[in-house]
Amino acid sequence: MSSLGDTGRVVVAERNEVLAGALSWLLREHGYEVITVSDRNELFAVIEHDVPDLILLDSSVSSRIGDGILGELRGDDRWNDVRIVVTTPWQSNNGVEIGLPWGADDCVAKPFRVAELLGRVRTQIRASEQLRSARAALMETTAAMERERFEAANNRRLVEILHEVTGELSANEIYRLLARRMAESLDISNCSIVLARPSDEMGTIVATNHDIGPYAAELKLDEMPEIRTALQSDKTFFAESVRDNSLFEDGRMIPSRDGRGVELRSVAVIPFGIDRSRSGVLLLRTGRDERALTTEDVAFADIVLRAAVAIIRRAQALESTRADNRRLEALATTDPLTRVLNRRAFLDRLTAEVDRSRRYDSTLALLLFDVDHFKRINDTVGHLAGDSVLKQMGALLEDAVRKVDIVARYGGEEFVSILPETSLEGAIIFAERLRERIAAQSFDIGNQRLLRLTVSIGIAIFPSAGVASTDDLINRADEALYRAKAAGRNLVRS
Repeated sequence: MSSLGDTGRVVVAERNEVLAGALSWLLREHGYEVITVSDRNELFAVIEHDVPDLILLDSSVSSRIGDGILGELRGDDRWNDVRIVVTTPWQSNNGVEIGLPWGADDCVAKPFRVAELLGRVRTQIRASEQLRSARAALMETTAAMERERFEAANNRRLVEILHEVTGELSANEIYRLLARRMAESLDISNCSIVLARPSDEMGTIVATNHDIGPYAAELKLDEMPEIRTALQSDKTFFAESVRDNSLFEDGRMIPSRDGRGVELRSVAVIPFGIDRSRSGVLLLRTGRDERALTTEDVAFADIVLRAAVAIIRRAQALESTRADNRRLEALATTDPLTRVLNRRAFLDRLTAEVDRSRRYDSTLALLLFDVDHFKRINDTVGHLAGDSVLKQMGALLEDAVRKVDIVARYGGEEFVSILPETSLEGAIIFAERLRERIAAQSFDIGNQRLLRLTVSIGIAIFPSAGVASTDDLINRADEALYRAKAAGRNLVRS
């Protein structure tokens, strides 16, 4: 039976025809569209025609071309979002797992456990879908921004008042600038911006031309019927002389610069909408000793207000785009299970930190962690419990390091940490303290069950003898980790 919600295109790159057929049948039963290939040429012919969501890549397919197939895939922008799961263990000469090969997003060992295989496929396809959705939303927002920019550019009168406005200003900053510059341009004493919806009982004054700092005062709309009239009709309300208008029989007063009330002479209320949930009015008022507002004043204010609203929308679209960019970057650089940096992001950061260490002649420490006997956890209490342990381990490591330090998942049950400006002695002290903390930690594996575990830690220092590159540094840390595990685990070695 197919599982609801499992969809996506999968390419199975497997030389074993029987195993390829079994994988194809299993994935199709769970709702995936599957194509099988047996060598590199077939693989690239398929993905060049129709980009898949995920490739299940067996090492025997890759090894025939010198393990360069991952480099080819990751070196082409067309396949940036394609997730790659290697379907065979990657081992050192001594039989100890060393994690993912560069370019792969995950790996799963043969013989397959069906639940594990399907879970990893599902996780990676979801990550691929999220990446595509974020990019599509980003493209739509960018197109909307371009349309708004074109419309705003057509109104040249905006320059007279809003030449200070840039895309870096927030909506509230634009409101305050608009109120101040509008009052200066029309030479009136009172200009405010009130946010409210037609059905609201209260409005919020978010800006005024008076220099009193950030402004956020509430007012009762029943006491300002001209505002409610403009909001409900969605039309400008204008009273050149309030004495001739029945709405102002109460002899309305407006505040003056010295804090005393001044008799109101004329008023204009221009409604505007930012989006479906946000609306407001531009409120223009003059006092007894000022000139009366004219229809030309109101028309000019309306033109400027519409341009300002377009800029506010654009500013909010820019902020939305920045937020989308941040989410997209986080999605592309974060391990979906543990929420720490993934292997690809770690390698980029390590390169940058090594370059910085060279530039400033400072010392850099690299710590490679491996959860001891992690396979036993998966075998005895299940992969969900194992995933929970990895999540908690990632959170513990993030909490333990300094803000300048970097934590990432290296692959499988392995984590890494980059410690800038840290000597070997300092790295050993930190690693021992962390090892003891992990050994004392109780990990929640569900159903009110707690688990104790240990880690082995390998340390390497840059620069040091025989360590001249990032590859050297990783290899040296990996060798130290192997010595820690070979000596009995739950140890730190350098």
